[in-house]
Amino acid sequence: MIQIAQVLKSNGADGEVLMGFRNIDPDDINLQEPVFIYFDGLPVPFFIEKLTPRGVSKALCRLTGIHSLADAEELAGAAVYADASTLDREEEEEGLDLDALVGWTVRRADLQQVVGTVSGYEDIPGNPCLYIEPGSVLVPLHEDLVVDVDEDSRTLTLIIPEGLL
Repeated sequence: MIQIAQVLKSNGADGEVLMGFRNIDPDDINLQEPVFIYFDGLPVPFFIEKLTPRGVSKALCRLTGIHSLADAEELAGAAVYADASTLDREEEEEGLDLDALVGWTVRRADLQQVVGTVSGYEDIPGNPCLYIEPGSVLVPLHEDLVVDVDEDSRTLTLIIPEGLL
């Protein structure tokens, strides 16, 4: 499963929610397939009964079983997942899967030294960043800063701007 959206907030008193979509157009979602929200570590399926796009990356959604403001507010901030095979996308996006980089070694290109291990990421639209341990340093992951991606050794070599480490 891949994260496709995040519930941004409740909308109205009848259980509708505003979702912000990540790397997918709301129109590419197959409404015949469920989306999933994790509760207590388990994925709970919901069907999208109604989807009304709001701009390019947001939509008002009505989910099955969510019929009140209290129910909708409980979902605020929750990540929304879908089975990648059920999305109506014509082609997969190019680029690195940030989830797959967790655990990779990060090398600094200019000094050819290991600076740490990827412990997580922030998928900020247009500016994804990696958390590097030790120290939970947040480093931007931009294509102009990537020197080498070695999948065999799980090593990422980056140009790291002065002062970030």
